[in-house]
Amino acid sequence: MANFILRRMGVMLLTAICLTYIVFFLTNLYPNLEKLAKTQGNFRMTEAEVTSWLEPRGYLQPMPVKYLEWVGVLPGYVTELDDGRLIGRCVRPGVEPADTPEYCGILQGNWGFSTVFKDNVGGITFERLGLTGFLMMWVMIVMVPGSLLVGVLAGMREGSRTDRTLSTTSIAFTATPEYVSGVIFIALFASSAGFGRIFKGSATSAMENATFENFFLPVITIALYGLGYIARMTRASMAEVMTAQYIRTARLKGVSFGNIVLKHALRNALIAPFTVIMLQFPWLLNGVVIVETLFNYKGFGWLLVQAAGNNDIDLLLACSVVAVIVVLVTQLISDIGYVVLNPRIRVA
Repeated sequence: MANFILRRMGVMLLTAICLTYIVFFLTNLYPNLEKLAKTQGNFRMTEAEVTSWLEPRGYLQPMPVKYLEWVGVLPGYVTELDDGRLIGRCVRPGVEPADTPEYCGILQGNWGFSTVFKDNVGGITFERLGLTGFLMMWVMIVMVPGSLLVGVLAGMREGSRTDRTLSTTSIAFTATPEYVSGVIFIALFASSAGFGRIFKGSATSAMENATFENFFLPVITIALYGLGYIARMTRASMAEVMTAQYIRTARLKGVSFGNIVLKHALRNALIAPFTVIMLQFPWLLNGVVIVETLFNYKGFGWLLVQAAGNNDIDLLLACSVVAVIVVLVTQLISDIGYVVLNPRIRVA
């Protein structure tokens, strides 16, 4: 197991390097850099003025050099302007040149400076990620038990009326994207045109004080889509397990139906849904982009939209790194959990 984990972590590191370099390459293409220069300067800048703005700030260096500086493997650039001021990745206001660090990439904890929020990218990213983590926690609390319950109930008696009803409901949930269900919920429960203002259509106040009124709609909007998908997977797995030979043997021995489900079928039926549940975390990062924007909840998804819409390169790169890490870590946990739940699997 230890060798398996070490190998997977090596593959994860290589994958992270490749993915982050691709994102870094795309965000540092010249049209994006030109737009950044004109945004920070003025939109009437000539090509020569754009070049004179980008070059001292290290944007026109070779792409591999810029990437390694951003990671923190190569020393950060330092440029002296005509007025004697020093600018560079490692230069900080109020810090003497002699005290300026030589390496200042993400490995050293320097994620860059946001051109939109005028603050350090690392602090902004992790603050917003914490808000999204709180949202994800409640989504998982609602989604996982609900989906497993629906899937198990449907799969226990395949083909019954209960199975057909729950399966149809799950398909309807999965077929409805978040931007549709969110708008429907707002129209029904957060406007006077629906059933009245039962809930709040904005989750901005939930950032400071989450309540049932201001936090229920974004949670249920995200949870319902995943609930339907996990429930269908659980139902299929449960239905397959209930037809296994050892289940039939237990029935012939007179074991009660409840004990058959809880002690014999449930653990094996949860192997496939466990993998699906772990893969929901990367999906949630995509889902919150829509839901947080719709409900004005300023978390990680909202931050990603702001970074992409305002061409905030350092902030967009930080969001990409966080997304890559979340995807790779959840995949590793999923593989380890699959082996633990299914003892028939042996790691070669």
